[in-house]
Amino acid sequence: MPIYVSMLRGINVGGNKRIKMDLLRSSLEALGLSQVKTYIQSGNVVFKAAKLTPVALCSKIEQAILRDFGFPVSVISRTVDEIENTIANHPFANHPGIDSEKLHVAFLSEFPEPAGLKKLADLTKAPDQSRCVGNAVYLYLPNGVSKSSLWKTPLDRVLSVVTTTRNWKTVNNLHKMCKDCQ
Repeated sequence: MPIYVSMLRGINVGGNKRIKMDLLRSSLEALGLSQVKTYIQSGNVVFKAAKLTPVALCSKIEQAILRDFGFPVSVISRTVDEIENTIANHPFANHPGIDSEKLHVAFLSEFPEPAGLKKLADLTKAPDQSRCVGNAVYLYLPNGVSKSSLWKTPLDRVLSVVTTTRNWKTVNNLHKMCKDCQ
């Protein structure tokens, strides 16, 4: 069975949309997902499942969360191969002088339109850097997220697609969890 990573958007942030990870695992296991593991409290889940399209998988998980927890949550899913490609394609990761703790990846529900990418480029001010590769936006925010030129502008609105952002450490730990699941 294929291995997937699903990332829930906006749970357990500021006391909103609270989901305990043990209850999330149980909810997903009830869907027939196996070897369900979570990483930290922000809705990162690694599991095995029958082969599904990303849209079908996300919809299935979103419906279960709405049913089991009573509120809607957007979900973005990737296969283990897609996570590997995300790591391999980070345009800032291997540059000299880059602090890996300042790297992030915004996972996108779909490919953004050129107009959205132009808006993102216009909003990204030095020393911040952003680059879209496929359905991911790679970010280097050397002064931290809260001091970023992008801090007050949600990427969802800029790109007109659902996004959820993870720091580089989380992306790499999710990849390791996928490898441990094989």
